[in-house]
Amino acid sequence: MDPVKSDGDSKKCNKPKYSKFTQQELPACKPLLTPGIVIAAFSLIGVIFVPIGLASLSASREVVELVGRYDVSCVPDDDKVQFIQNSQSDKKCTITLNAPKYMKSPIHVYYQVSGFYQNHRRYVKSRSDKQLRYKSAVHLTKDCEPEDNAANGAPIVPCGLVAWSMFNDTYVVLVNSNAIEVNKKDIAWKSDKNHKFGKDIYPSNFQKGRLIGGAKLNESIPLSEQEDLIVWMRTAALPTFRKLYGRIEKDIMANDNITVVIQNNYNTYSFGGSKALVLSTTSWIGGKNNFIGIAYLTIGGLCLFLAMAFMVIYMLKTRTLGDPSYLSWNRDK
Repeated sequence: MDPVKSDGDSKKCNKPKYSKFTQQELPACKPLLTPGIVIAAFSLIGVIFVPIGLASLSASREVVELVGRYDVSCVPDDDKVQFIQNSQSDKKCTITLNAPKYMKSPIHVYYQVSGFYQNHRRYVKSRSDKQLRYKSAVHLTKDCEPEDNAANGAPIVPCGLVAWSMFNDTYVVLVNSNAIEVNKKDIAWKSDKNHKFGKDIYPSNFQKGRLIGGAKLNESIPLSEQEDLIVWMRTAALPTFRKLYGRIEKDIMANDNITVVIQNNYNTYSFGGSKALVLSTTSWIGGKNNFIGIAYLTIGGLCLFLAMAFMVIYMLKTRTLGDPSYLSWNRDK
């Protein structure tokens, strides 16, 4: 083989096909950053961002949010871990909240857990998404260790630490001593129900081991209908997170007394975590979140300040754009 010819063929093959896009020769427009353009750009950003920030902050402040932490008051002070692990102990407790303002339905009921790192790599990977979706994949449990198979070798469905550690506290809500229903339907994402959990997949061998992690599942209901599980399986990115428990489809008046009877089952005491119940209304931007409005106001205000500063500088120290007398070698003369 002729090395020269071979080298030439190689270069010819590797040469990319010419186009203006690959050679970065497409026509482009690069505006000159004149004082007028800079001032106009900062002013436009400020004029847009400030109203958005005011609207977002106003909507966030209209949201009524009640948070009641109960992990401390619902257990004795001496040995919390032993108390929560004892299946014979009475774990029922009660907290009382007061509605400071009128709460329009639907009122979202969340459970809040702190100090739980659901984003830990080993925890996140301990699940089998194929098993959750397809009946033919119930045996695919290799990624679910240590909650992969039962003692008799049969696969656990759903397998893995994520499902095994599912939240299992329960809440009964009373307003002025009258029990009101907490609707637990449609609390999961529709896309998760339809595309990630099979309608013909039923729990089996779940929470049958020596160590029980969290909630148990009804083996007669398919996974696609077990919405508490679906909500829990969407892992959180931060160690403090809220997950939807249900909705109250009834308005709560200002100064109403809200009593919540809690079955305090979930063990956050072993890892130093905390638990809280959250009742919240919503607005057009969702729940209470002052950060978005403050961020928009900060950026918008900063841009307006810079626009004013550049305008003052331009008016006090004007010069012709592109004046050659300002070149360094001309300034020395």
